[in-house]
Amino acid sequence: MWKQLLHKLPRKSSASGKGDHAAGSSPGRNAAGNGSGIQRTSSCPSAGPARPAPGVKRMSSAVFPSSVVAGIELLVPFKDVPNGEKPNLFVSKVSLCCVVFDFSDPSKNSAEKDFKRQALVDLVNYVESASSRFTEPMVAACCRMFAINLFRVFPPNCRSSSSGGGEGEEEEPMFDPAWPHLHLVYDLLLKFIGSSSLDAKVGKKYFDHTFIVRLLELFDSEDPRERDCLKTILHRIYGKFMVHRPFIRKAVSNIFYHFVFETDRHNGIAELLEVFGSVISGFALPLKEEHKIFLWRVLIPLHKPKTVGVYLQQLTYCVTQFVEKEPKLASSVILGLLRYWPITNSQKEVMFLSVIEEVLEATNMVEFQKCMVPLFRRIAHCINSSHFQVAERALFMWNNDHIVSLVAQNRQAIMPIVTPALEENIQNHWNVSVLNLTANVKKMLSEMDEELFSTCLAMHKEDGEREASLEQKRRLAWERLESVAAIQPVTGNTAVLVSR
Repeated sequence: MWKQLLHKLPRKSSASGKGDHAAGSSPGRNAAGNGSGIQRTSSCPSAGPARPAPGVKRMSSAVFPSSVVAGIELLVPFKDVPNGEKPNLFVSKVSLCCVVFDFSDPSKNSAEKDFKRQALVDLVNYVESASSRFTEPMVAACCRMFAINLFRVFPPNCRSSSSGGGEGEEEEPMFDPAWPHLHLVYDLLLKFIGSSSLDAKVGKKYFDHTFIVRLLELFDSEDPRERDCLKTILHRIYGKFMVHRPFIRKAVSNIFYHFVFETDRHNGIAELLEVFGSVISGFALPLKEEHKIFLWRVLIPLHKPKTVGVYLQQLTYCVTQFVEKEPKLASSVILGLLRYWPITNSQKEVMFLSVIEEVLEATNMVEFQKCMVPLFRRIAHCINSSHFQVAERALFMWNNDHIVSLVAQNRQAIMPIVTPALEENIQNHWNVSVLNLTANVKKMLSEMDEELFSTCLAMHKEDGEREASLEQKRRLAWERLESVAAIQPVTGNTAVLVSR
């Protein structure tokens, strides 16, 4: 391998050529002798054109010594090489970067790591300033190098995903010790895909479905810096290769399905949703049925996991983008949220109320009328919640002018639902802030339609009296039953007659 590689390199003089030849014989002996220097991955994502040549064998470990680094002169700048030789030098530098080091020990192979870092920097600078098209061997070599360096299996996650309770509290991030090296590889990948020198027709053969799936698997990384890079790269791939767009949407949907219905644990949901926020904003109208299914089967169920607080902001943006593009979806979105409403989790209830308010902002009158009765029954329950934050958040919705306008035009249906809840709060709630907010909302409804509000209060009073009467009857019936039982003890199957 090294002899093949060295024959492609530019030589400054005959002396250096001898040095190259002499140095080229040492890696083979060294590879057999060293046991812990460099780790290689066991697979490459591009099983087709990006497959390594048959003569290249995967090694469990290998180190190129400093003498080799000095001899092969791979650090020769691109500007010192004729344009015709630059593709060969590019492929040579990329091939050198296929060696992967162990960064858990900073003192191990420090010279070789620095050598590879400089090669990556040269490649990034070349891609940034490239004016000619990348040849197919250059694209194939890059895809192979990206696969070897980036695609890896993460260690098991020891953290408990159940500790958050849906509150979105952030844990201390974990940082990959190899990041100073990985970020150069990601930077090269980002600039390579975004370069105008990359022909999409050539690139799509190597950045294929297998490559995309392996790239999406990296979103489960514990390192937030890596996920942030992946977010930008995925967006570039989606924009560059239009032929892969349906597959990307399907593959990301599968990640969401796996998260919601099976594992309930994934580190990159927020980043994936952020990418899809910009994708959704670019959907053409009218929306395809495929996109509506994504809303109903993926985005709405994503409100179910208890860790929803981690990605709620991105999820809300995606949902509201759908409603703004096609207002007819508003009622189905609200009814879907009611179906997944968290009955016993107060923090999630506060989040859901925030999402409901965002959706109602973009809801028209026709769609509002389809869901207003079940919606305000749930809001009434929240107003009566003994958890003061839930009650406060439900009452804060009445500060929204658009929601108040919708309520005012449908007050005949909504006031009878909400008024009893307000009256219950005034009489029984323990929190002073909730009592003040309840009084404000009660005053607002009274000013909106005093006659209807008085009627609703009267009906609530009548219902209260009727309930009190029924309770009194039940209490008296039990008292009579107890007195009869005390006078005439029941033995065997003796029947006891209780008169009304």
